[in-house]
Order: sequence, then C-alpha cells, then structure tokens
Amino acid sequence: MIDLPIVEHKLEDWMPITRAEMEARGWQDVDVVLISGDAYVDHPAFGTAVIGRIMESEGLRVAVVPQPNWQDDLRDFKKFGRPRLFFGVTSGCMDSMVNHYTASKRKRSTDAYTPGGNAGFRPDYALTVYTQILKKLYPDVPVLIGGIEASLRRVTHYDYWKDELFPNILTYSGADLLVYGMGEMPLREIIRLLLKGVPFESLKTIPQTGVLVPRDEDLPKVKKWEDLHLSSHEKCLRDKTAFAANFKHIEQESNKVQAKRLIQGIGDHHLVINPPYPPMTEDEIDTSFDLPYTRLPHPKYKKRGAIPAYEMIKFSINMHRGCFGGCSFCTISAHQGKFVASRSEESILKEVDKVTQMPDFKGVISDLGGPSANMYKMKGKIQSICDRCVAPSCIHPVVCSNLDTSHKAMTEIYRKVDAHPAVKRAYVGSGIRYDLLVDSYNKKADGSQEEYMEQLVSRHVCGRLKVAPEHTSDATLRVMRKPSFKHFHEFKKRYDRINDKYGLKQPLIPYFISSHPGSTEEEMANLAAETKDMGFRLEQVQDFTPTPMTVATIIYYTGLHPYTLKPIYTAKTKKEKKKQHMFFFWHKRENYQQIKDKLTALDRPDLIEKLLEDKKKARKKEIIKSKSKHHDSNKNQRKKSNVRKKRR
Repeated sequence: MIDLPIVEHKLEDWMPITRAEMEARGWQDVDVVLISGDAYVDHPAFGTAVIGRIMESEGLRVAVVPQPNWQDDLRDFKKFGRPRLFFGVTSGCMDSMVNHYTASKRKRSTDAYTPGGNAGFRPDYALTVYTQILKKLYPDVPVLIGGIEASLRRVTHYDYWKDELFPNILTYSGADLLVYGMGEMPLREIIRLLLKGVPFESLKTIPQTGVLVPRDEDLPKVKKWEDLHLSSHEKCLRDKTAFAANFKHIEQESNKVQAKRLIQGIGDHHLVINPPYPPMTEDEIDTSFDLPYTRLPHPKYKKRGAIPAYEMIKFSINMHRGCFGGCSFCTISAHQGKFVASRSEESILKEVDKVTQMPDFKGVISDLGGPSANMYKMKGKIQSICDRCVAPSCIHPVVCSNLDTSHKAMTEIYRKVDAHPAVKRAYVGSGIRYDLLVDSYNKKADGSQEEYMEQLVSRHVCGRLKVAPEHTSDATLRVMRKPSFKHFHEFKKRYDRINDKYGLKQPLIPYFISSHPGSTEEEMANLAAETKDMGFRLEQVQDFTPTPMTVATIIYYTGLHPYTLKPIYTAKTKKEKKKQHMFFFWHKRENYQQIKDKLTALDRPDLIEKLLEDKKKARKKEIIKSKSKHHDSNKNQRKKSNVRKKRR
C-alpha cells in the first residue's frame, strides 16, 4: 500500500455561513442565500452542498444558513441581508416530520443531521416555517423551494402526522417557485434565465418546477406539452376516491420520459407542475459529483460533536441515482425517478482517490452503492420502448424484457476499487435487490449475476448483507410491488452456497414491514413462523409510516388502491398496528400469552406450535432449572447450619 497526500483545507474552501466569512472573501452581499434544516456538510450526499456548488459553478456568490433559529429575533435569517436573486429553502435531506417522529408518532430524541445528534434544531414542517419567516422579513424577495419535503408535497397530499389532506406546499408555505426531484437541471436553467435578465415571476415554463397561476390568467403555453387536469384540491377534500384517482396520474407522469403537464385547481389559482427533465446523462451526473466539495462538515461544528448522518457516509461512494423498483411504500421514484442515472467509471474512481486522501481515512470504503446498490448502469435496451412506457416499476410484476440487468459493469467497478493501493476493503453497505440475482425471477439474467454474487460475497460484505423482502405473504407483496417470498428462499440458498465456498459466515439481514396496506395479523403470524423456520430472529423491522407521494399512503388514507379504486384492508389504529408488530418479537417472553391468545382466536394451532411450543419448553426448562437452583441453595444452607451446630 502506498501513502497518498492528505488534502488540507482552508476556511474559504467552504461556502460562507457567517457574515465574517462572506466579508473575508471581499463580498458585501450575495446572489443567493440557502436556508437548510441540516447542518452544513460539504459533501455530494447532502443536497444543500450540491445546490450551492452548482450555483457557484454558474458564477454566483452563495451563502448558507444551516439550521437557523426560528424562535428568537430571527437574526440568522437576516445576517446576509437581502440576496440579489432569491432565497433557496430546503428542510434538509429528510422530510422534517419523518426526521422528528416515529411510525407511532413519538417524538425522536435525536437528529442524525445535527452535530452531536441533538434534536430540536429545526421546526416541524421546516420548509414552510422557514419560507413564511422569509416572506415576512423580505416580502419582495423570491423564495425558491426544493429538496425532499418540497418534492413529496408538491400536490394535494395526505399528512400522517395531522391526519388530514394538505394542499400543495406552494400554497401553504407562500413560496414563489418549487423545484422537484434532483434539482441540478432545472436550477441551471433558472440561473441562466435570471442572469439574462428574465424576471423571477416569469419563470413558469421550466421543466421539473411547480408554480401557482391565478385562475383568471391564461396558462403559459408550451407547444410540446400536453396538459392533464387533476381533480381540484377542494374535490379531494370532499371525495377520497377523487384523491386516490389523482395519484395514478401523478405517479405515471412523474416517471415518464415524455410526461404531461399536471394542472390542479386550488382556490383562485391553478397549480402547474411542469414535466420532469429526461434522466441525467453520464456527463451531466458526473459534472454534479465532480464539483469541488471538501467532503467535510463546516469547521464550526468541531466542538459540537460528530454529525451521525455524515459519519455513516463519509467514506462512501454513490454510484448512481434513481430506482426502477417502484415499491409502493417508497418515495425514491417520486423524488429521484425510476430511470437510473449512472456515473462514469472515471468519475467514481476519481472520488475514490479523494476519499483516500481524507485525513482520517483508514483504508475502508463503507459503501459502493446507490438507492438500490445493484442497479448501476441498468437501463432500457431500446430507448423508444422506454419513451412510451407508463409502468411505475420495471421489475414488477415481472422483469421487463427491455431492461438490461447485466451486473458486469458493477463487478468491474468493485474489482478496480478493490485494486486501489490505498483501499484495504470496499464494502457494499446499501441494500441490494435480491430479485435481480435469482434466475427464477430475473428470467432475462445474462450470467453476470453469479460472477457479481461471487465478487460481492467474497470481498464486499461487511459481516452482514442487507436485503429487503419486506413480507412473506404473496397477497401483501403484490400490494407492495415486491416479488414472491419464494424467490428470497432461492436467493438465500445461492448466498449460503457462496459463503460456504469461501469459508465465510456472513448472515443475511432481511428487512420487514408490519401494518403495510394489505397485511393482516394472520399474515404477520405466518411471516414470523416462516422466518423463524429459516433461522432468523428479526432485527431490521419497522412499522409502516405513511409518507406523502406513495401508493401505500394513498391506500392508508382512502382505503382504496389508486390504480384499481378497489378497497384494501389497512391496520390503522395503534392497537391494530401493535398487534401486527408484536409478531416480529415472538421470542420475547412478554409477548407469549398475547400471541397465543391471538392465534387461538384465529384458529391457528399450527402456528402456536411453530412459534411458541419451543418457547414453552424453554420456559419449563428455566422453571426446572430455577427450582433446582433453589433446592441446591436450600440444601447448602442446611449443610452450613449443621456445620455450625457441630462446631458449637
């Protein structure tokens, strides 16, 4: 192994977050002020850094206000004064409500995007709170919103935490323009037009943006765009079926190459959601990742403690964006899209070089991955077929015959990173799509899957491999848009065989969800029994959390599947959810009687035997052992007493 030079940074290598830093650059003002709910980490995995660096590359002076105090005299919002062009606002890398609350709506005690992991440094509905403050302080300065919270709340949506339908986020935040999805392309166009002198209020026809237009004004005309009118916000409030039906159109148009413009009435305005940009080309995504990030948190945080989210990804490499899985409960396609945009091998290896030059790098890359680790370079074989496609998933209910699922490019990247002189190990920490790796499901497999699996298992698993079967019931899995659990059995056999071949013991860690729409208590009991029979004692389990812009959330709120408008059962009350979640933990003593009572009521003595009989035997052994100890203890006490009597 060779020693590479360690890169040292100066304070001016970060975007300024204080007025003193701004003035040290010789600036008296800035073009754009970015407000973020996250701490400022100058890394391509953090949206604020990406957006700021893109603006810099376009020649703008950019300042960042990370985690401003919204409860004092608002000095954080005023410290850079009035920007020349606009304020940019994001809640951060997560929806602020998901960041703050568990699936059972309990307040979280930590925040992974804050130094020291401390909670309380951003408000609920952060994007809206920040925007409303800016509109009061600077009513004439445009506010551009983006990020995950803006993306997922861009139309009428269900808010789980208040249990009600919300209007689009432009309406209730007061922002002037919304960028949805990965914002590099629309942002560059916005900046290009503003620098040409186009007024901000005229920016109404940029792809991948949303804007409110008064009803008494004509909608902006773009020849190549067709319009699709959704049911109005007011109709959605009155009619759950209309709200559910809207979502089919929203999801399809969000994932089409040639999408329609969406129009939704609300009050005296029309919400206009312009079609998305095509998937980023290799050159375009490389340009985004190759910007001059320090890859480090701002130096001001040194005394406040580590930022957990950063610590998790600081030595990781993101190889691609997008996910064509289309899972019903997942927001990735709503934000990043279903088409995978992959970086070039050159760009990835260049980032590997940067990682190895970081001050505390010890030779281990924690992740070579993406939203789903094994989708790198996968796309349609014939683009014209993809151009006509309206399916939300490329691999459900079957793997599309036009999808190239070769794993060869990934295997080559893994090998090249492995061969880097400064890299001891490079792991794949992201979850993988196991269904792409079994011939029974991926019938279009080209033979590269076995080679990939050998490379992955023998070199890139850090003790355990994460996969997400999510459930064992075929009925629930169909609602989830996931493959039958029988394919997971096949994957496990292949995985175990390769582990045995290399003399390795690397357990699979499967992820499962309880209370997902379609799931019943009996199916959860079956899940527990089947996974127990496979030797799993489940760790990575969660209760379904309804988040805006997913099929599963629409079902949760309306009781209807948005594509069929047919009813689907969903556990909604705390009691119903707790009963389902309990089956994950059949091995806990405190759940024994409840599970037994429930299975008795369901007339499933077979499941009682599978789940609890050995538990019952174990408890009997414990009792016998305890009695034996008690007996031995009494016997010893009697012996000691007799000895004392003899001594007397």
